[in-house]
Amino acid sequence: MKLLIPPPIVAALCGLAMWGLAHFLPETKLAFAFQRFLAGVFIAVGLAIDLVSVGAFRKAKTTVTPLAPEKASSLVVTGLYRYTRNPMYLGMLFILIGIAIWLGSPVNVIMLIAFVAYITGFQIVPEEARLAQVFGADYESYKSRVRRWL
Repeated sequence: MKLLIPPPIVAALCGLAMWGLAHFLPETKLAFAFQRFLAGVFIAVGLAIDLVSVGAFRKAKTTVTPLAPEKASSLVVTGLYRYTRNPMYLGMLFILIGIAIWLGSPVNVIMLIAFVAYITGFQIVPEEARLAQVFGADYESYKSRVRRWL
């Protein structure tokens, strides 16, 4: 698997693009009560999901890098991994949703969709293929009972 851009960089680039869209299309901005609070909740939940997910990989003593899934030494299926196969990417998405809410630009839904599409197509699908090679039937069983995103 040859990954061109690491997922956290993809998320950061999406965040920058979201800021650009909000900045250059100010007429699309919306404001509502508790907007900043709601944005903060999404960002905090996203960060928590990412930290807990990374912690689960560290506890299992397996690689956390998405650049080389073949280096995984164990299949993590506990904690948040019981509900989603990709909580780290889900955490990044929650952070981006928080940024979109903070910026108040509905146009940023485009960037959220682009993030999910890019990560799914260029990261998750190849990663799943490698994990199936490494862990075989165990991974296929896990994949059949746990959804990709939510």
